[in-house]
Amino acid sequence: MPFNKNLLIIGAGIEACEGIKTAKAMGLTLIIADGNPHAPGLEMADWKIIASTYDGAAILEQVKALAEQGITLDGAIAMCADVPMSVATVTNALGLPGLSIESAFWVSDKLAMKDRLKAEGVAIPRYADVSDMTLLQARAEEIGLPLIIKPVDSRGARGVQLIEHFEQLAEAWQLAAQESPTARVMLEEYLAGPQFSTETLIDNGKAYTLGFADRNYEWLPRTKPFIIENGGDSPTAISDDVKLAVTETVEQAAACLGITQGVAKGDMVYTKDGAKVIEIAGRLSGGFFSTTQIPLATGVNFIEQAINLALGYSLATDAVTPTKSNAVAIRYLDLAPGKIRAINGLDKAHQTEGVEMLKLFINAGDIIQPLANHTQRAGFAIACGATKQQAIEKSLSALACITIEYEQ
Repeated sequence: MPFNKNLLIIGAGIEACEGIKTAKAMGLTLIIADGNPHAPGLEMADWKIIASTYDGAAILEQVKALAEQGITLDGAIAMCADVPMSVATVTNALGLPGLSIESAFWVSDKLAMKDRLKAEGVAIPRYADVSDMTLLQARAEEIGLPLIIKPVDSRGARGVQLIEHFEQLAEAWQLAAQESPTARVMLEEYLAGPQFSTETLIDNGKAYTLGFADRNYEWLPRTKPFIIENGGDSPTAISDDVKLAVTETVEQAAACLGITQGVAKGDMVYTKDGAKVIEIAGRLSGGFFSTTQIPLATGVNFIEQAINLALGYSLATDAVTPTKSNAVAIRYLDLAPGKIRAINGLDKAHQTEGVEMLKLFINAGDIIQPLANHTQRAGFAIACGATKQQAIEKSLSALACITIEYEQ
């Protein structure tokens, strides 16, 4: 266990809090950065940095100021925040473990990622850069319907849309461009087949894929063109051979993207042609997957091991060997649009058998909008069960206890 070590954590939102608690329990001194001075995770900081999680240069400047006071960093990590460039800006400037600047760019820019994976022979969907809107129709026709349009550099499924008719393209492009900080847009082939969330620890090139969950898209018929995931569950329903193919592909992709020390989060699909990569992120996942679901399913404290990697420690084999094989499911609260007057049934929901975590992101007075991205989901329940189906049913039973009164 590390001691007398100073760790920079970038990101202090609600999803980061469970991971920050783990870091605190490890006895680390925590320098926590977030642009929101009221971010809940900042309450656990020994030193606070108020700067945008996307502004690595500003964070580095304040880190250097702390160093002048004798508070030097031993490692840095993003906690459930998609900011690999910010972390790499700090770690490369200070000679700390982590991604190279080049690798951080590959995992933060979806076009650069696809270009790199294609060049390395990793199986991916066909794709095209349509940042120049005049190329949109021709590139779409080349790929064929259905297809996906998305911002090159956004997060949380913002601007990601399923295109089933060419007439949708122009309006969808406008939304995707608005959601891109650099106004860049890309198309991707829609890949039919089961999708999976994976999470891998990588120590000096050796990979340990401990997170593996089936993704749930039962809401798609009514949310499309927006692609909103309604949770996931493990153990996977696929065969051992398919799971191995997916795991090997995600680990191959991580290596090609230069992730040799740290974490690789995979969005994967198994098609009629085999396993393919949708996206790889060089960070800890959100959605309480890395912080809560993987430990419940495997018995491995995934966050603790990711922090050890960020501090430059090698992973002990027993620390990354699963001790459990539990059924775990997460499902999200499904709400009709409208203005909330009251929320009822929370106590009963929390007391539902098998529920390990339940959180709502809404309050009385909030206005529920039709779902267009993952950041708008209202709450969730994570449950365990004797079987995968039982875990799903328990999470849904907890959510069913919650009733919403709307203003007329």
